[in-house]
Amino acid sequence: MSSSGTGNRLLAALPPADFHLLAPELETIVLGQDAVLSQAGDRIEHVFFPHSGAISLMADMADGRTVATAMIGREGAVGSLSVLGPSPSAITAIVRAAGTAARVPASRFYAAFSRSPAIRHAIQIHIRAILVQLQLGSACNALHPVEARMARWLLQVRDRIDDDVLPLTQQALSQILGVRRTTVTLLMRNLRASGAIKSDRRGHIEIDPTRLAAAACECHDNIRLEVEEIFSTKPARSYIMAAQDDRRMSGDESGDAA
Repeated sequence: MSSSGTGNRLLAALPPADFHLLAPELETIVLGQDAVLSQAGDRIEHVFFPHSGAISLMADMADGRTVATAMIGREGAVGSLSVLGPSPSAITAIVRAAGTAARVPASRFYAAFSRSPAIRHAIQIHIRAILVQLQLGSACNALHPVEARMARWLLQVRDRIDDDVLPLTQQALSQILGVRRTTVTLLMRNLRASGAIKSDRRGHIEIDPTRLAAAACECHDNIRLEVEEIFSTKPARSYIMAAQDDRRMSGDESGDAA
């Protein structure tokens, strides 16, 4: 695998030398529908870089309820935030739309992260994108009606799979929204009546993106635009400059030591 041959935006932006720090143990795997990539409280064993599909990051509450905090696709990674400290996973990551991903052992990723300014910069971009979702999403959950929030989550899945037929069950939506299944059934009925959802077959929801966007709150567009702005900061140039700065600092330290 080469960086140019991957569908993941973080890996694709890496210079070849930095990508090759991961390559010896990087493998392509299938992300099966409903697969759990990490469980809250467990040690992070692998870092996943999706090429396709959609993964929800779930917060698990003590009473058994869940709610989604972010959606990850080919723009991000799952498990990479563990570089911030050796602690168990704080979230449960569940595949909502099947796809593929590049997987690397966490130990290899940590070693490459410590050596590569480019990889560190990529993770900084990822963290900024996640923070946008967390910050705007928490405000959305507190202030906006549940129907608008459901429309937002449906659009966020659609953004990642580029398909108007979403492989989502009502049970999955119940987990994502943190509401009862009966509430989801009522919301689906309302969205069908408005034409935002064309059909709701078992395990698949066909949407009308334009009408669904009208039913969603402004948070979908705000999150999408802010994340795209983060990714449009010419990362390759930033990687090169960061690497040059690191080498310059190393040279200065050597000179001081001499």
